[in-house]
Amino acid sequence: MNTATIVQKLWNYCNVLRDDGMSYGDYVEQLTYLLFLKMADERSRPPYNQPSPVLTGYDWPSLVKKDGDELFDHYRHTLEELGKQKGLLGLIFTKSQNKFQDPAKLRRLIVDLIDKETWVSMSADVKGDAYEGLLEKNAQDTKSGAGQYFTPRPLIQAIVDVMAPKPGETVSDPACGTGGFLLAAHDYVVKHYPNMTSAEKKKLRGESFKGWELVQATARLCAMNMLLHGIGSQEFEPIAVGDSLAADPGDRFDLVLTNPPFGKKSSTTIVGEGGQVSKERDTVERDDFWATTSNKQLNFVQHVKTLLKQNGRAALVLPDNVLFEGGAGETIRRKLLHDCDVHTLLRLPTGLFYAQGVKANVLFFDKKPASETPWTRKLWIYDLRTNMHFTLKTNSLKREDLDEFVACYHPENRHNRQPTWSEDNPDGRWRAYDYEELIARDKASLDIFWLRDESLSDSDSLPAPEVIAAEIVEDLEAALEQFREILGDVGGELIEVDSI
Repeated sequence: MNTATIVQKLWNYCNVLRDDGMSYGDYVEQLTYLLFLKMADERSRPPYNQPSPVLTGYDWPSLVKKDGDELFDHYRHTLEELGKQKGLLGLIFTKSQNKFQDPAKLRRLIVDLIDKETWVSMSADVKGDAYEGLLEKNAQDTKSGAGQYFTPRPLIQAIVDVMAPKPGETVSDPACGTGGFLLAAHDYVVKHYPNMTSAEKKKLRGESFKGWELVQATARLCAMNMLLHGIGSQEFEPIAVGDSLAADPGDRFDLVLTNPPFGKKSSTTIVGEGGQVSKERDTVERDDFWATTSNKQLNFVQHVKTLLKQNGRAALVLPDNVLFEGGAGETIRRKLLHDCDVHTLLRLPTGLFYAQGVKANVLFFDKKPASETPWTRKLWIYDLRTNMHFTLKTNSLKREDLDEFVACYHPENRHNRQPTWSEDNPDGRWRAYDYEELIARDKASLDIFWLRDESLSDSDSLPAPEVIAAEIVEDLEAALEQFREILGDVGGELIEVDSI
């Protein structure tokens, strides 16, 4: 059975459960529990004969032979019991709950959909892509908020293509969501190095990838996603649950690929002795950071610098404010340009992310040893934003839209780059700025653009009305987000106004 058929089959059943009040996210989560149990059972049988990490009596055969209320009670007890276990088992089942309302529908999912397939014998591509398909469909359900954990896969693929991970290299994502970057890096190595030794393959499966995720439910989906792609085991948990910004984990990696959460600054509500409520900003204070700030994205820039090995390579998806914000933002940019080789910036178009109001970029830099002279020589910028219009549904970003960027990046040897912009070709999207030009700019701003916006001078070049409307919505959402942060900074609170 191919990927599309499996996704459609599983997704059609989700629509049945929607009538019971189960959300897309709940459905994918319940599916995760059941798939794990079925695959653990398959691996315990010939020809694999592996010891099962699942306790006898709470395993797949115990579910299959029950029905009705007996099945319902047993499923609930199974989730509770497995949630107490350690290792990957505990990561997937911690805080798990039965979200089914009808025992007959649970029975049908177990017997008709999952038990009829042999999941372990399917290729990792088919299993993994099927699960990825469900995660993407879940992300498209904007009401659930799952889209904030989902980076567009064509963008991830282009980033991994230019970063070109190799066998033996370690890869980290300190805000891994459902694991898109880690899996793309894994798939890149498998595809480009088909003749790996058994030791290299073992390291790829069991030691090469490490992610951190703040939200337990998302970490669960990520762990399952990786397991379906053949990464991780009961002994090796590739995902840690927790706030990666809280401390330096001590681990160092060859590559860090990440899309940290956008949006509000971190804050904690404090209730005083008299009952008055105030908000205290979570300013992360760490010895390894250049500046103390409550801006999460700026803290992630500093955290990624810490996670890298010497000469390690990083790619971060970041909102525009990281490029131009003053104060701590300026301090961090100047230090980053001096201490690291900040060599590439990809300006992304709007309409890519499920979270609206996001104007984002990808910043690429290498960590370098201490030096009195700055490591950054030139910053090459590719502008994929000006005069480019994408929407999530009617004109979504495709991998080929990034072909020119990948070619310009020149991953084989990025020191042999050639600009496409020149005085004779003012529409070229790829050009370089020297270190001296960058630090001489106001606040060392990296928010640089040079292309003429055609829609401002030529009404015939205007995008379609729905694209204009979507861009206006994104701009308003971004402005509202900034005003919310300003309000929070001055200690104000939003007041709900009743509509007339």
